[in-house]
Amino acid sequence: MKRPKAPELERLHRRITRLDADSIDQLYGLEPVWEPAAGARVAPEEFVAVRCPYCGERLETRVDLTAEEPAFVEDCQVCCRPIEFGIERDAGGALVALQVRRLD
Repeated sequence: MKRPKAPELERLHRRITRLDADSIDQLYGLEPVWEPAAGARVAPEEFVAVRCPYCGERLETRVDLTAEEPAFVEDCQVCCRPIEFGIERDAGGALVALQVRRLD
């Protein structure tokens, strides 16, 4: 013999089964996971070799192609000065160019 479910439990069960990924992210304050569109062949990140605009040393940096921002700042691995990286993407989100600028 089955016991009847309490009305509160039944409401909670219905509410939980209606949650989608976006609702869960919002409920817990999470950032959404990057999921490429169907058939997309864009990598979520690329490693690019550049020259430091201060000391001229070659360094390799990771470019996050899922970030919304068109630029980011990272310190040179050799001279520790801040470098601004400007990201240029095509319509599909693939990396087209990476501009390196001094911050002074």
